[in-house]
Amino acid sequence: MKKVAKRRRREGKTNYSKRIMLLKSERPRVVFRRSNKYVAGQYVESHDAQDKVIFGVDSRELLKYGWPEESKGSLKSVTASYLTGYLIGQKIKNQGLEEPIVDLGMFKIKYKGRLFGFLKGLIDSGLNVECKEEALPGEERIKGQHLKNKIAFDKIKSSIENTKK
Repeated sequence: MKKVAKRRRREGKTNYSKRIMLLKSERPRVVFRRSNKYVAGQYVESHDAQDKVIFGVDSRELLKYGWPEESKGSLKSVTASYLTGYLIGQKIKNQGLEEPIVDLGMFKIKYKGRLFGFLKGLIDSGLNVECKEEALPGEERIKGQHLKNKIAFDKIKSSIENTKK
């Protein structure tokens, strides 16, 4: 009799061996996800293999902090990923939550991409995340200097820092 993989594994949604390792650590996780328009991060705690999202942040929230409306289409860029990671890191610090581990899901790992922009934002917010330095995107890409429409990166970052929620 042929063994059939679990449905979520066949659909490419869950790597069960990775998930078991994350659950055994008994630490909260920061989960990175991306869609066709936005990037998102969630602070997740697990009890008895049941996940509970404590809070989530997606790149649409950057509009509140000064992201220009005309650049709304670039809310999935490396810059938006960095600022979303920075925002979720600031919220974790401000709420005094336990330091999380990072759950990257089943993404293909591409150095200097959106995923590593998100990690750089977490690191710069003060969270202790281990990552190879050569995997992180450069300052030019993070600040959005490569984009047609320049984004007021420093203004958005400082408004995130000044917010206490």
